[in-house]
Amino acid sequence: MAGRLDIISEMESAFENGPGDPNLSTILTGARGTGKTALLLYLSRIAAEHGWISVNVAAIPGMLEDIIERTRDAAANFIDTSEKTRLKGLTVGQLLGLEWEPGATAGGNWRTRMTRMLQALNDQGIGLLITVDEVRPDLDEMIQLATVYQHFVGEERAVALVLAGLPGKVSSLLRNESVSFLRRANRYRLGNIADEDIAEGIRLTAEEGGRSITPEALTQAVEASEGFPYLMQLVGFQSWAQNPGEKTISLEDVLRGAEAAHRNFTERVLEATYYDLSPKDLLFLQAMLLDEDESRIAVIAERLGEGSNYASTYKRRLIEQGIIGERGPSYVTFELPGFRAYLEAKLGPLQI
Repeated sequence: MAGRLDIISEMESAFENGPGDPNLSTILTGARGTGKTALLLYLSRIAAEHGWISVNVAAIPGMLEDIIERTRDAAANFIDTSEKTRLKGLTVGQLLGLEWEPGATAGGNWRTRMTRMLQALNDQGIGLLITVDEVRPDLDEMIQLATVYQHFVGEERAVALVLAGLPGKVSSLLRNESVSFLRRANRYRLGNIADEDIAEGIRLTAEEGGRSITPEALTQAVEASEGFPYLMQLVGFQSWAQNPGEKTISLEDVLRGAEAAHRNFTERVLEATYYDLSPKDLLFLQAMLLDEDESRIAVIAERLGEGSNYASTYKRRLIEQGIIGERGPSYVTFELPGFRAYLEAKLGPLQI
């Protein structure tokens, strides 16, 4: 959780304060590998420390029913979550047969069923945190969840909703009029982590595992991480794995570990990002490859044979995905570590 302590502190206060705290409705955005999923899971542990239970789901079909099931499992130690049954019929033959059917408590729509459990939990002083990863604007259940959650908040129930997703997909979701309530949620953009936070995170993790890391190795690990959370995790993991029986992580361990980490990063992040891009996104990025560092938006538009509005549209799309970043009002540069080199090898610069 290096570099995320401010968010964690805000959420801790929210769980302590309960209904009415604006941080109980929070949206995390960021490119792949910025630590969204890891932060969701960590916040679930923080919630448990403050007397809340949590359910963690992904935005896929069946999500609402998954929330019901996960809530029932998590609440089983605190409230009666059983759905009473009643006798439907019996048969008499060689063996006695009994047939059961769900009772009335199992009925009702999703909001009704969730309200029953929330009421029982809140009566015991227990709140419920729902986290949803990989937000999808095209999933009808996302809209239903957001709409019903608004009612829960209006009823002052101890419930929290934390969503996480790629910036572009979150933006698309928030443009839906049915989820206007979520536009007032707190939003955190997860980006790069400061070098000092990475250094502290790696050093403390090593020490908690009973090992140390030399100053030279730590400096190299920070440099290899390039400020990117997932790359930092890979560099730390692979460096540790080189000689796990040694008390000290050496510079050689980090050099070999960083090489393996960058291979992993290419396979898991850069390739996935590349295949998410449209042909016109790729043309914009290819036009940027003609510059050594920063690219001027007006020059990119000229290279593409398009107007400034066209270039601005794709600039915004790529910024939302965490691939490029602005350098003043007129310039952009690559922000996703290694993606420039990946595109150069994959496509080469735009031919003009």
